[in-house]
Amino acid sequence: MESPQACRQQGRQNLEAMKAGMFFRKVKSRMWRRQRHYKLQDDCKTIAYKSSWAINSYSTFSISDVEAVREGHQSEALLGVADEFPPDRCFTLVFRGRKGNLDLVAESAEEAQAWIQGVRGLMENMENMDESTKLDQWISDWFSKADRNKDGRINFKEAKKLLKMMNIDMNEEHACCLFKMADKSRSGTLEDQEFVEFYKMLTERREVLDLFQDYSSDGQILSQCDLEEFLREEQLEGESSYEHALQLIDRYEPSETARMNHSMSVDGFLMYLTSPEGSIFNPERQGIFQDMSQSLAHYYISSSHNTYLMEDQLKGPSSVEAYIQALKRGCRCVEVDCWNGANGEPVVYHGHTFTSKILLKDVITTIASYAFKASEYPLIISIENHCSVEQQKVMAQQFREILGDMLLTSTADTEVSSELPSPEALKRKILLKGKKIGHESESPTAEVSDEDEAAEMNKESSTSESLPADGKKSKQNLCKELSDIMFCKSVHFHSFEHSRISAKPYEMSSFSESKARKYSKEAGSDFVLHNTRQLIRVYPSGMRTDSSNYCPVDMWSMGCQIVALNFQTAGMEMDLNDGLFSQNGCSGYVLKPEILRNRERRFDPEKPEEHEDYNPLVFSVKVISGQQLPKLKQNEWSIVDPFVRVEIYGVPLDQAKQETKYIDNNGFNPYWNESVQFTVHTPELALVRFVVEDHDKASRNDFIGQYTLPLSCIQPGYRHVHLLSKDGTSIRPSSIFVHIKITELNHSSNVHA
Repeated sequence: MESPQACRQQGRQNLEAMKAGMFFRKVKSRMWRRQRHYKLQDDCKTIAYKSSWAINSYSTFSISDVEAVREGHQSEALLGVADEFPPDRCFTLVFRGRKGNLDLVAESAEEAQAWIQGVRGLMENMENMDESTKLDQWISDWFSKADRNKDGRINFKEAKKLLKMMNIDMNEEHACCLFKMADKSRSGTLEDQEFVEFYKMLTERREVLDLFQDYSSDGQILSQCDLEEFLREEQLEGESSYEHALQLIDRYEPSETARMNHSMSVDGFLMYLTSPEGSIFNPERQGIFQDMSQSLAHYYISSSHNTYLMEDQLKGPSSVEAYIQALKRGCRCVEVDCWNGANGEPVVYHGHTFTSKILLKDVITTIASYAFKASEYPLIISIENHCSVEQQKVMAQQFREILGDMLLTSTADTEVSSELPSPEALKRKILLKGKKIGHESESPTAEVSDEDEAAEMNKESSTSESLPADGKKSKQNLCKELSDIMFCKSVHFHSFEHSRISAKPYEMSSFSESKARKYSKEAGSDFVLHNTRQLIRVYPSGMRTDSSNYCPVDMWSMGCQIVALNFQTAGMEMDLNDGLFSQNGCSGYVLKPEILRNRERRFDPEKPEEHEDYNPLVFSVKVISGQQLPKLKQNEWSIVDPFVRVEIYGVPLDQAKQETKYIDNNGFNPYWNESVQFTVHTPELALVRFVVEDHDKASRNDFIGQYTLPLSCIQPGYRHVHLLSKDGTSIRPSSIFVHIKITELNHSSNVHA
């Protein structure tokens, strides 16, 4: 094993090699590979790259955008060139969000290792930074951007350009005044420490200073008692607030003297407010905190539709990478559409379309590798089987051989029990869902009706050629080998009454979004009751060929567990999905509220006020300010006009949204100080989405950032809402500062909903 000194020396050598730059082959497919020059910038945070024929036009990406580095042939593109390039010269950079991976081939194994180890080392350094170091880095970045001629100082002209880059439209006289105040050397330029002062003046949080002084006994510091009062009165922390105050001082106060005196400066106060503890999301609900020993039917299960697709439903690529991305996001139900392939090998793709095909065995191998990396709780594979009996036997063999002990096949316990097993009992198990032959059949094959999604979609598109001439349901032959490994049996849904009398716990029906809405309108409480016993899967309409999504909240309000969405498509619907499953350890399982599990007291989402446990709340938000919102356009003089919209999603009576006015030309530190208020009739089903947009008089407003979470996970008091990009990735330090108040509704009051 290498000594720490040798490791450090190797790390320095890797960085030097990366800064010098190297040529790699960028690979997209067996036919597409191009020479590119990559080099690490001096900030050790940015990688620049250009085509071999380009002169100076480098593009860049940040090390913070990289989620993982894979060595060898760990992508479809690199597997496609495995016969040409050995694995020790190949590696893949996996990016956060929905950005495509970067597959590279080095000239030598040594060059590949220099970059693999180098990028991993830089990622580790960034992850280990504390808040103070991140702030220093942030300031250093702005200084580098402002210092156009790279002489280690910035003049006023460069400072004015910096303000535009920072999303600030400031009066030139005021900007000049701040510049002169920071220029202690009277040189007409700012050096590094002077720039820090300039930056602090720019970023001064007047609203935080006012709040600090409201609770400070002397206007200078918060004593432990002062901070305890703030935690008790504003953050509603209760009896533990005195001890917690000391913990916060130890954790966030930068001054050693202040820490020794058990007091907090305004800098420490701001660091607490911008920390995870000061965020809107209650840290107590981030880990596994729910009872995981109830029936599977009592949980919402994060679910993906047509998981293999990277883009649209008609001509987009199919890829095992789509399964990796979904599983890494905590998805616990993936879909596999199986069709006959060449040479007796089943393939996965969207049948009767121009989407590309991938081998089933590659999909199963990928699932086996990534199934339990994000969550230990059971993974369900929903199988659409369109294969011949011969290839079904191959399917069965591949599932058994590749998944091994992870595959749960026995339904014996479930057949005698009236309940499905729990997520806890099924940890690290993979359950297959599909057609199953009845126990009475002793034949090696049997006919089963085609009740799956494809058949349902044919009905929706209602084209004459998609329907059988005699109008009867189509049938297919199913082999016993495949039937025997199914845990959840796909069955046709007849009626809620029929299911109540005769359904087995392991039987599951699938509804299109339109059918689910129909049942919710016609028989809401019956639908909810059905979902206390049986699993239901809901999937997008067949008309959504662009891979758009429906609003999942309508289905969750009915207690539907497996609400399948197109994970590849960013937008409000996936924000809601990410928001719901951001709690309980991001495990992909969330225990449904008691009103959706209780079989005695029936709940109808259309009439929440009629339920005996009706307990509405008033949710009040004061939107105070915003911090360092990202620029949307690269145009140096373009500055955003931001406003905030607060949206409530839940039962129909709770759907509402309100927004602030917009602030002209200030994305750096906009100040709204506006309040919005909602009545929430079923708080246990409510999700809150904060959206920041750029106001545009002439066209559609541009998205800046959002953050979504369950109302039940919100911390009251003064909180920062750390914004996410459209892809759901962090855009720190962008945030909005809010004050949250949640109270019981006084039935005599009239609150705007």
